[in-house]
Amino acid sequence: MATPSGKAATPNPQVPKRSLPRDASSEVPSKRKNSNPTSTLPRPSGLFVEGSIVRIAMENFLTYDICEVSPGPHLNMIIGANGTGKSSIVCAICLGLAGKPAFMGRADKVGFFVKRGCSKGLVEIELFRTSGNLIITREIDVIKNQSFWFINKKPVTQKIVEEQVAALNIQVGNLCQFLPQDKVGEFAKLSKIELLEATEKSIGPPEMHRYHCELKNFREKEKQLETSCKEKTEYLEKMTQRNERYKQDVERFYERKRHLDLIEMLEAKRPWVEYENVRQEYEGVKLIRDRVKEEVRKLKEGQIPMTRRIEEIERLRRTLEVRIKEKATDIKEASQKCKQRQDVIERKDRYVKELQQALTVKQNEEHDRQKRISNTRKMIEDLQNELRTAENCENLQPQIDAITNDLRRVQEEKALCEGEIIDKQREKEMLEKQKRGVSDHIIRFDNLMNQKEDKLRQRYRDTYDAVLWLRNNKDRFKQRVCEPIMLTINMKDNKNAKYVENHISSNDLRAFVFESQEDMEIFLREVRDNKKLRVNAVIAPKISYADKAPSRSLNELKQYGFFSYLRELFDAPDPVMSYLCCQYHIHEVPVGTERTRERIERVIQETRLKQIYTAEEKYVLKTSFYSNKVISSNTSLKVAQFLTVTVDLEQRRHLEEQLKEINRKLEAVDSGLVILRDTNRRLELKDNELRLKKKELLERKTKKRQLEQKISSKLASIRLMEQDTCNLEEEERKASTKIKEINVQKAKLVTELTGLVKICTSLHIQKVDLILQNTTVISEKNKLEADYMASSSQLRVTEQQFIELDDNRQRLLQKCKELMRRARQVCNLSADEAVPQEFQTAFQDLPNTLDEIDALLTEERSRASCFTGLNPSVVEEYTKREIEIQQLTEELKEKKVELDEYRENISQVKERWLNPLKELVEKINEKFSNFFSSMQCAGEVDLHTENEEDYDKYGIRIRVKFRSSTQLHELTPHHQSGGERSVSTMLYLMALQELNRCPFRVVDEINQGMDPINERRVFEMVVNTACKENTSQYFFITPKLLQNLPYSEKMTVLFVYNGPHMLEPNRWNLKAFQRRRRRITFTQPSQ
Repeated sequence: MATPSGKAATPNPQVPKRSLPRDASSEVPSKRKNSNPTSTLPRPSGLFVEGSIVRIAMENFLTYDICEVSPGPHLNMIIGANGTGKSSIVCAICLGLAGKPAFMGRADKVGFFVKRGCSKGLVEIELFRTSGNLIITREIDVIKNQSFWFINKKPVTQKIVEEQVAALNIQVGNLCQFLPQDKVGEFAKLSKIELLEATEKSIGPPEMHRYHCELKNFREKEKQLETSCKEKTEYLEKMTQRNERYKQDVERFYERKRHLDLIEMLEAKRPWVEYENVRQEYEGVKLIRDRVKEEVRKLKEGQIPMTRRIEEIERLRRTLEVRIKEKATDIKEASQKCKQRQDVIERKDRYVKELQQALTVKQNEEHDRQKRISNTRKMIEDLQNELRTAENCENLQPQIDAITNDLRRVQEEKALCEGEIIDKQREKEMLEKQKRGVSDHIIRFDNLMNQKEDKLRQRYRDTYDAVLWLRNNKDRFKQRVCEPIMLTINMKDNKNAKYVENHISSNDLRAFVFESQEDMEIFLREVRDNKKLRVNAVIAPKISYADKAPSRSLNELKQYGFFSYLRELFDAPDPVMSYLCCQYHIHEVPVGTERTRERIERVIQETRLKQIYTAEEKYVLKTSFYSNKVISSNTSLKVAQFLTVTVDLEQRRHLEEQLKEINRKLEAVDSGLVILRDTNRRLELKDNELRLKKKELLERKTKKRQLEQKISSKLASIRLMEQDTCNLEEEERKASTKIKEINVQKAKLVTELTGLVKICTSLHIQKVDLILQNTTVISEKNKLEADYMASSSQLRVTEQQFIELDDNRQRLLQKCKELMRRARQVCNLSADEAVPQEFQTAFQDLPNTLDEIDALLTEERSRASCFTGLNPSVVEEYTKREIEIQQLTEELKEKKVELDEYRENISQVKERWLNPLKELVEKINEKFSNFFSSMQCAGEVDLHTENEEDYDKYGIRIRVKFRSSTQLHELTPHHQSGGERSVSTMLYLMALQELNRCPFRVVDEINQGMDPINERRVFEMVVNTACKENTSQYFFITPKLLQNLPYSEKMTVLFVYNGPHMLEPNRWNLKAFQRRRRRITFTQPSQ
């Protein structure tokens, strides 16, 4: 039973409970606002099976404030209109028994099941148990999204609750036991394997599913062991074959080893023989080295007198070289003085030449001056003759004035024309700038439109292809055809797109809008029939609804937080807007804010609107047919996908018209510019002609004045040239005097130079004498040095011989040591250890010379090399492989024993599992077939598998036939209709009912898709099956029932009511209602 709900503006639901047709007074549960979960009315415990539900209590849960339901032990019919809270009771059972929220298909978080506006909720389930009822309480915290569990008022963990529930064989996650409303369709989607597993858990013995799991595990282990045995057997065969192949190689290896041992002994003796040969060579080299050392000593003693004489001659040579340097210095000083005198004489000669050149220049200048004066006088005569012949120019001024006036007029016209050209060019630049701006704006619109079209193409390719076809064939339609609504709608603000997309269905968003039925038929015939494209099309109303006023002014709704109607949030073509107003009433649906959601109860009660939007939710309001009250339901808004991109098509058309107007103006401006430029060129030509004429007249007028100025200028230049005279005789006399003085100075300098030359010659003679003496000394020194070098050369040769002999001795000594070390190393002997007797004995049988040893070594190595392809590790691998073969044989034997044990276990477990399972399936099939036969239909259930050994592939197959003309078909989500699947599901659950070992079963609104005939038949089967003795508890939830259905004494009917006149729970008294009804019945005849 339910208390009044606190849900805003909704009727108050209650769940009165009565049993038909027994005395209702005995079935009325306790009804208190704050009920104690442990205090329930006495129940006939003998009728309940272990784990049945005897009480369900809810507080702040979904639509309920406080509600307590007391179901009966057999069939419980929960009946009520949609939205009253029937499925809330199912959710309470699931969540109260530790079920997962996602299993209900409503929400994935448990906090969503708490009533809106409340921070906590509570569900309490009381289960029948012979040892004492079990009370499970679940408190739900919305803020933390957590649950707190209690068993018999004591806090426990969820795991303990799950263990207690499982101990009573309650499986709220098993669709064979618990089938909520949102999971009815999923039952038919269960695979055969999943259905078998659910059936085993639901009605099979506890060990049946465990045996099945063990069989699957055993089978998996068996497969692994079979694979392992097969692999080991193959590997063992390969190992044995490989060792057989290597046996001959091992024999050849030992023969090769004998040759290698002899080679090793020869190589051990060879260093000793080599050492003895080198030691004898060392002794011979040492004797020769001592003799050469004595020769070196004698040669060094003979070089001492020669060295002393060379040193004396070297001292004399150095003295002579010092004196030669002193004479060279004196000669250099005398030469410098001579050079100075010569430089002075050369300067005097240059000065005389400069005087002579200066006199020549003055003579040439005077000659040129006389020539220029003569030429100038001749030019003056020519100018005077030209001046006399010049005509009178006073009559040219009127012609000049007339041309000047014409020229001024032409220039004014030209300036006016150029001004107009500049204005036209500015106008053209301004228009081109406007054109670029408009074109860029259109491109931006096209980019946005392309984004919308890309979304359409990705989501609805057929619709996109139809749009392309429409754009190419618009001329085939008589009236206007609008592209899909999602392309023509333009949001004024993108953030409001979610309201429009949540209000208009996706089918209509991608629908084409037509104004003519004929146009729509043409379009659908071409696109849908011929091109096979899946598209939607609608017709706009003949009378436009686009401008229809809302029934209520927006100003009246602003107090509730509404800021607009849906129609005002976007722009669209008139046919589209008219269709949306007519079909979706967008002019009547207001959009609010978070403030609206906070006042939602008041909004619903006062406005009586049918649909409203808040910031994040959509509210749909319906008026009850019986109580005239408003029932509201709300859903969260989905995120907008298509309308977030805004393109104003009207503005784009306006921009295109504006672009055409700009182009027209540009053409007009270009034509005007061509005309103005032609006019300007004509004026330019006329201006040039007038200027040329004026220039000619002015030149004629100014020619006389120019001639007079030239004559005056020439006369002035003659006067200047005549004043610039020069006295050549005086200049010649001065130059001759200066040259004589210079020649006297030159004679004195030549005398001084002659004396210095004589001194320099004497010094050169003395220097030559010293050089001759030095040459004689050097010659003697060279002879002594040659003798010394010859002696030194012999000494160096002897010393080099000594060094080579000493190096050879050292080398041989080191070689002896190295050979001794190597010989001892080969024999593994230390430095002080003597050669063992075994080596000496072995060495006696071997050759004593290196040549013989090398020859024998070559022979033995050739023999050993004949054994090619042998690896030193062949014997080791052969031995290891023999051991591995033995170990592998033992392992294979153990694996086969283990495999036999697994097969024995599988055989035993299979017998314990498969036989009871076949019996169980046979019983299910018998009842299932009987149920279908009673409905004049056919159905069977069998155990299906493709391979008896694949235990994970076993499944239950349901096959049904609803018409006599068809064959049995497997129950699938696609082959049968929704009603046929519902009937099949219900009958299968009925077949499980009597076999079921679970304490209760819940089926929510499974009869919704059935036709009346099948619904009546199924209901009769449910009543007959669920009301038998020793059957489990059954919950059957439905919003409606057919008339004149059969009922049973053991049925319990729970009615869920809501309305404005519901009583408080503490005022509910079924006996008082019955007495009042009797009084009304008795008084009616008298009236």
